[in-house]
Amino acid sequence: MMRLPRRAAVTTAVTLLLAPAGCGSPAAAPPADGRSPAVAAPAGATAAASPTAASPTGPRAFTLLATGDVLPHTEIIRQAKEDAGGAGYDFRAMFADVKPLISGADLAICHMETVYGADGGPFTGYPAFKSPPQVAAALKDAGYTACDTASNHTLDDGPDGIRRTLDAMDAVGLAHTGSARDEAEAGRPALLRAGGATVAHLAYTYGTNGIPLPAGRPWAVNLIDRDRILADARAARAGGADLVVVSVHWGTEWQDAPNDQQLTLARDLAAGQGEGRPDIDLVLGTHAHIPQAYERINDTWTVYGLGDQLAGHMFTYDGAEDPRGNWSSIARFTFAPPAAPGQRWTVAKAEFIPQVTDLGPPYRVLDLRKAARRDPGRADYARALEHIRSTVLSRGAAASGLTMSP
Repeated sequence: MMRLPRRAAVTTAVTLLLAPAGCGSPAAAPPADGRSPAVAAPAGATAAASPTAASPTGPRAFTLLATGDVLPHTEIIRQAKEDAGGAGYDFRAMFADVKPLISGADLAICHMETVYGADGGPFTGYPAFKSPPQVAAALKDAGYTACDTASNHTLDDGPDGIRRTLDAMDAVGLAHTGSARDEAEAGRPALLRAGGATVAHLAYTYGTNGIPLPAGRPWAVNLIDRDRILADARAARAGGADLVVVSVHWGTEWQDAPNDQQLTLARDLAAGQGEGRPDIDLVLGTHAHIPQAYERINDTWTVYGLGDQLAGHMFTYDGAEDPRGNWSSIARFTFAPPAAPGQRWTVAKAEFIPQVTDLGPPYRVLDLRKAARRDPGRADYARALEHIRSTVLSRGAAASGLTMSP
């Protein structure tokens, strides 16, 4: 199936070190109101996403898993309709192969790039996305705890799109962060709980494809601002978070290597505010459509780009289809509890798992390790596996302990 390629951002720079890198022009500079989040559970969060009392046996190690862009193009929506037998939309079969990985983690975080349309549609793919709200149920069924919702497509259907998306996530018990229905919701992270630890999840995007923030709603989506991210992370930790995870929608589409702005911001976030250990423990990047490197900077792991987890046929700027747009990695980190009072949780194990959207049809997200073993004659699987491995490790992460899960 042919579709016009997604367009790059052109000339407008984004506040705070992030160069144009999106499907359209970046939005205006983020509001500089200096607000910091209060640590409170997001509206509609389930018990699993809200702070609870620590286990009577004390803290224990836990796994946190993260995946890349969920980007339902027209053919993905059509597949969901077929999988539902023509009665509605069902995305569960698309995630079935990776469900054991996702549900096997103590915490699993997705990136929901698009907003949802009204029940019954109409639903649209590129360039202005409105996805069926049944995506949320499939993500919950797969085992996700939370999704970040800050992307260059967050304003594709204005405040109504944000409201429908977050309402659908609330209805199935998915925590969320990055966009908001009201100012109070915008000022707090998602709080997740695992192993006796409280994990604050924050999310930001470089822009919104030139769509201005809604009048009177400057808080509708979090835009990247270095100082704000650092302040939000500090406030979350001061409010009781044991770990802080930041999702950032950034980078240059179709570029394997992180750009200079990603590298600069990653170092700033890992350096913190210069008073002891940084507040941010993990940075999860999306937007480039293709896998990018992992890197440990000080005590903070950064995934520059996870790649697209679920997408249709992907085309570069010259109109050529590029299979890398259907390749991605799954990040999995095992956090160990503090060794002594006053110390921090630490990453005891860092892993990645190659993943692919098999274009079939049918369209299915696959654990690429298993797929390559099942069908050793698939040269495209072998090529994808090697590319993901070499790219993920291209900034020396192996020397910091990152391994590909066997």
